Amino acid sequence: MTTNGWLSGWRLTVVRILALAAVIAITVFVFLVRDQIERFRAYGYLGIFLISILANATVILPAPGIAITFAMGAVFHPIPVAIAAGSGATLGELTGYMAGFSGQGLVEQGRLYERLKSWTVGYGGWAILVLAFIPNPFFDLAGMAAGALRMPLPKFLTWVWIGKFLKMLVFAYAGAASIEWLARLMG
Repeated sequence: MTTNGWLSGWRLTVVRILALAAVIAITVFVFLVRDQIERFRAYGYLGIFLISILANATVILPAPGIAITFAMGAVFHPIPVAIAAGSGATLGELTGYMAGFSGQGLVEQGRLYERLKSWTVGYGGWAILVLAFIPNPFFDLAGMAAGALRMPLPKFLTWVWIGKFLKMLVFAYAGAASIEWLARLMG
């Protein structure tokens, strides 16, 4: 436990409890409104940004963020789609980071934590970037590890944004290309 600065002792415990409560509340909220997320499409790039926040704010539960990016890449220019989706996804990943930060004292005793810790410590931001780029449902674990390890938040967000932007760029361009391919296929 940290003993330096104002964030120690009982204050650290309160912040961890509040962060964990926020993560749980956000996850439950997104799960409850998952059917209404489609309405955000009408808002263009802002809608893409909001959908990406919600899709990535869930911890472990899947949400349709990449599918929306793919579809919107066919409707809008892929680069702004990737910027909006990558930025929203990055902000949404704060829930995993907060969950790791809030549960740091509990996670430190596990073997899984030790493996994640050594990998994240060894590769740092590059590990976060690669895991953010690869489509996988387990990125929350990387965010949790970064939060538990107290990776500086600006560093975490920078590496996540690069990985998420690149991933969303690939899916947005794939969506744009699919329209051309479908048009040729239909004659």
